[in-house]
Amino acid sequence: MDPVALESSNTLAKNGHTAGNIPNDGTGVVALDPYLEPFKPALKRRFDKAQEWIKKIEKTEGGLDKFSKGADTFGIHQNDDGSIYYKEWAPNAKQAAVIGEFNNWDRNAHRMTRNDFGVFEITIPPTSDGKAAIPHNSKIKISLELPDGQWIDRLPAWIKYVTQDLSVSPAYDARFWNPPASERYSFKHQRPKRPESLRIYEAHVGISSPELRVTTYKEFTKNMLPRIKSLGYNAIQLMAIMEHAYYASFGYQVNNFFAASSRYGPPEDLKELVDTAHSLGLVVLLDVVHSHASKNVLDGLNEFDGTDHQYFHAGAKGKHELWDSRLFNYGHHEVLRFLLSNLRFWMDEYHFDGFRFDGVTSMLYLHHGIGTGFSGGYHEYFGADVDEEAVVYLMLANELLHELYPDVITVAEDVSGMPALCLPLSLGGVGFDYRLAMAIPDMWIKILKEKKDEEWDIGNITFTLTNRRHGEKTIAYAESHDQALVGDKSLMMHLCDAELYTHMSTLTPLTPVIDRGMALHKMIRLLTHALGGEGYLNFEGNEFGHPEWLDFPREGNQNSFWYARRQLNLTEDRLLRYQFLNNFDRSMNLCENKYGWLHAPQAYISLKHEGDKVIVFERAGVVFAFNFHPTQSFENYRIGVDVAGTYRVVLDSDTKEHGGFSRVDSNTRFFTEPLEWNHRRNCTHIYLPCRTALVFALESTTTPNGH
Repeated sequence: MDPVALESSNTLAKNGHTAGNIPNDGTGVVALDPYLEPFKPALKRRFDKAQEWIKKIEKTEGGLDKFSKGADTFGIHQNDDGSIYYKEWAPNAKQAAVIGEFNNWDRNAHRMTRNDFGVFEITIPPTSDGKAAIPHNSKIKISLELPDGQWIDRLPAWIKYVTQDLSVSPAYDARFWNPPASERYSFKHQRPKRPESLRIYEAHVGISSPELRVTTYKEFTKNMLPRIKSLGYNAIQLMAIMEHAYYASFGYQVNNFFAASSRYGPPEDLKELVDTAHSLGLVVLLDVVHSHASKNVLDGLNEFDGTDHQYFHAGAKGKHELWDSRLFNYGHHEVLRFLLSNLRFWMDEYHFDGFRFDGVTSMLYLHHGIGTGFSGGYHEYFGADVDEEAVVYLMLANELLHELYPDVITVAEDVSGMPALCLPLSLGGVGFDYRLAMAIPDMWIKILKEKKDEEWDIGNITFTLTNRRHGEKTIAYAESHDQALVGDKSLMMHLCDAELYTHMSTLTPLTPVIDRGMALHKMIRLLTHALGGEGYLNFEGNEFGHPEWLDFPREGNQNSFWYARRQLNLTEDRLLRYQFLNNFDRSMNLCENKYGWLHAPQAYISLKHEGDKVIVFERAGVVFAFNFHPTQSFENYRIGVDVAGTYRVVLDSDTKEHGGFSRVDSNTRFFTEPLEWNHRRNCTHIYLPCRTALVFALESTTTPNGH
């Protein structure tokens, strides 16, 4: 990271500071990127708009802190005296009533009062024996009278628990989640500090078992958390937690923004999952979907008060053509309250440590990225196509989170490469901590589809891996859930295809296809890990070359769970080769944990040899050497090394433990000589087998066995 970015504050507030003599008007980013000079007016305008919102919220709501506590008042709550308080915003409605099992769905029994802003509220006194009038886990709705006299029933917008009974209807039922104190989960562990090097395990609770069913929070806690910890990851990114009616949407068509999905168990079980992860030193990120919402009416936000423009933009502007979903109106006061309170709720109620914001590209632009190829021209990022209301919302979201939770982590899923997205707010950035390097997995898939091994363009590979914005942190990955989905193939499927089913047993001969697939799978991951960013992400199962794609139960596959699972048991079978890829993933993460290359400055690449297919670079004081040549091994291969000394191999993709041939002796010591080579001050000679990656470190940093 650049010192200007590091020393500048990730806040827009009065105490937000910029480094040195950098202006504090939203144009500080120009000091990092002079090419932004022509766009100073746009930078200043969005910065000023964010400041205006902060001042307005300060004046009308008492500040962002108070404003973002909407979940404390909106929705349904039990007071200390046993009474129930319910508050809902529905500006188009003339009247409202609470209905449910508790009053036999009688809309005349509990009418609500309306204020001038379209906010309805009611306090329901306790029963004669002092109990809450609405029992825990009972079904509930709000009934609204529209201006034409019609009554419509909706699930409360701030509801915290909804359930689905497919034998009755695909529509969800809202339930009042209010367990007795004895049944509430009590957090026992502090949040871990934000890791310097972020190694993320992207996971989906429901698929986390080899069995043909939906896995539970409890099972994930028991079976997956120790596995993730053992593999050397320090962060988990949970998908599909916000409740979504359609399982096959992968969690990206959210109906109920404050409800943790009941598919995997009750809310208390998710709290236990997060708390247990914290006890293991793992931070937990939520895949948050504020880019759009499900178009469901009966159990979603769409047409909540009978209009199409309550939470969303009216007409075509409020509809996403490709996703068939609704788009939020980020310039509306109450929508901001809802979304900012949603972030606050997941942090406070469930103790999440941060968020991966889904679909940020769609938010940033009025065209939502549809049919748009980003050339990298700066006019694309600051022109008329930019949705400045959405940009300002994201600035406010980062302001809120970084002010209240100093160790929070925010990650943007943006394919466009918008400048300053991951720079501090005081500089005029949007304030994210990281962006996903979405070009990297696309590159690997394209290479595997279109190029023979001997045609790989080493220069282009290293360029793509290092082509990131100065001062902005990036999370690199070789493949995420996107590459695992049906219709695509994971890297291992691209590499080995049908032979994954026939030749992954150690009792069968090692075929050329499996040999190549395993070697390249390891090398691609390590090169991405070491060169591609300041964080690393892996999708559940891909670390060991999971043999199948991901497809959720749906009409098109006869509602089968066959592909909606992860065959984690494959790594535990001593007769299968998947164990070796699993071992390498662990070794790679533990090596990074020791040497910290992810939080070190970007690597210095000393060699990109197209003929030899060799890449050599240094980062965090360790030397990486990759030989992608399909057949040629190199003896006495001279490589440049900046720091003189005696080196040992600390990671070798070719060991028996990693499914290789152990062609390099782990006891070998490599001595440098003071001969400048490839623009490095020293050099050494190594043996570099074909399709092998080696990592060297100074002997003084290694343990006696060389690791």
